[in-house]
Amino acid sequence: MGKAHQRGMMEITIKKMESDDEIRGKAYVHWKSWHEAYPGLVDQGYLDAMTLDKCEANAFRWPDNMMVAKDGDRVIGFVCYGNCRDEDLTDAGEVIAVYTLSEYYGKGVGQRLMRAALDQLNQSQVVLWVLKGNGRAVRFYEKCGFRTDGTEKELILKTPVTALRMMLKRQ
Repeated sequence: MGKAHQRGMMEITIKKMESDDEIRGKAYVHWKSWHEAYPGLVDQGYLDAMTLDKCEANAFRWPDNMMVAKDGDRVIGFVCYGNCRDEDLTDAGEVIAVYTLSEYYGKGVGQRLMRAALDQLNQSQVVLWVLKGNGRAVRFYEKCGFRTDGTEKELILKTPVTALRMMLKRQ
């Protein structure tokens, strides 16, 4: 047995999402994470309508700019990134989504996914959007160097929710 296993450390790998199994695993993490993180923040009817089948269809429809975290063969997290979609920041990058299964919270998986996405983005500014009231996520993003910039937008997830923009400025 290797030293990593003796200390109880996981063998987590971060890689580009490539295989159908990885795409299905990403879809599961997306579905499970929303159902774990957003009750009380997002309308329950919206969450109920967000099925694993819908997440899987979306994962196969939009597989680009996606990296997955794997514990052995199991996908346990993912990050999606690209050019910023905000009209006022045409030269910025964006972390579109980063999720890990709750059993991996606090184990550094999210930070490794975030670093992997930031390594892919070469812009000096990177933004992301987070639901107002999602304190766990805001604290995580702050730990990664992001700060709110005062910009908010309303999303309709069956009912209105407010999203806050956070920004990372790099040298």
